[in-house]
Amino acid sequence: MSKRVLVPSLIGVAVLGGVAAGGLAIASTATEPALENASARYAAPSSGSTGSLTFTADVRDDSGVRGLKVVAWPASSALDPTEAELRHVDGAGCRGTTDDTSRCTYTLKVTKRQAAELDRGTWYVSALATAKDGDTLFVPRAATVDVKG
Repeated sequence: MSKRVLVPSLIGVAVLGGVAAGGLAIASTATEPALENASARYAAPSSGSTGSLTFTADVRDDSGVRGLKVVAWPASSALDPTEAELRHVDGAGCRGTTDDTSRCTYTLKVTKRQAAELDRGTWYVSALATAKDGDTLFVPRAATVDVKG
């Protein structure tokens, strides 16, 4: 084999090997959804307006964010929602902040009558994030909030 053929062949192998290794690195960097900066707050109804329970979180996935399902429940109850149950609850409104991150906000309006019937004390918020590629992240206690009278 001549030296002219050998050198380009070795360069070709190095380039192909680098491309293949880079392809593997890219394929292995796929991430699961992440839930960050989660917070919840309760505002009791006042004389002129309804109250609310609001949950906000940043949801991130390399494929983008499809949505976030949310349910709030009193810690004193026997409830403990599962991932399967969260598939059938209300969704938060999400708006993209970057290609792979969305700020999602869920607001539950609370009338005076409803507020009078709410359990007082600690409430948990469970969340189910779904990425555009179908990956999910279930967070059984994504946030806590104190519901006061």
